[in-house]
Amino acid sequence: MARDDAHFYRTADGTGLPHDPFNAIVGPRPIGWISTLGADGVRNLAPYSFFNGFNYRPPLVGFASVGWKDSVANIEATGNFVWNLATRLLADAMNETSASIPASEDEFVRGGVTAVPAALISAPRVLESPVNFECRLTQLIQLTDMEHKNIDTWLVLGQVVAVHIDRELLVDGVYDTSAPSPILRAGGLGNYAEVSPEAMFTMIRPDDR
Repeated sequence: MARDDAHFYRTADGTGLPHDPFNAIVGPRPIGWISTLGADGVRNLAPYSFFNGFNYRPPLVGFASVGWKDSVANIEATGNFVWNLATRLLADAMNETSASIPASEDEFVRGGVTAVPAALISAPRVLESPVNFECRLTQLIQLTDMEHKNIDTWLVLGQVVAVHIDRELLVDGVYDTSAPSPILRAGGLGNYAEVSPEAMFTMIRPDDR
C-alpha cells in the first residue's frame, strides 16, 4: 500500500534512490532474445529487456531498442527477425550475447549457441532454445516523449508467421509455461526471475466462469 509517507518523486527531478526502480517495478519482463541477419550476411543475436506480446490474432510481438543497434538496422534492411525463448539453462549464453562487440562479429559464436535456418524467413534461429517465433516486421517506430520530441529509442513490432516448439513442452497438446524454466528480467543491476512450477497458479476470468 502506498501510504502518505511513501517515497515520492517527480521523474524529471530524479528518483532520489541509488538505482532507478522503474525496471524493477515494471517486471519481471520476458526477454526479447532477438536473432537477425544483416544485409551483408552477418548474423546477430542480442537480448532486449523491453519485450512482450501485443496482439493475439494475428500474433504480434515487439521490443524496444534504446539506440539504433545492429538488430534494428538488420530488421529494417531485411524485414524479419526471430524471437528465441531464454531459459535458465541458456541464461549464461544469453548474457554473453549482450556484450558490445563490433557489428562484424557473430554473437552466436560468442554465446556458444547454434544458428539454424528458419522455415519462412532469412533470420536464423537458436537451436538450443526450446521455442522460436519467426517474425516479419509490421512497424518500426521511433518513440517520442510527451512533448512529441523524438527520443533515441525504437519500437520494433513483428507478426509471428511461424512457431517452433520442443514437443516435450506440450502436455496433451497444451504448452507448459514453466517446463522450460523461462527467465525474465527483473531490473536492478542484474536481477532476473525464473518461472517455476511453484510460481504458477490458475484464475478464471469472470466472463469465462
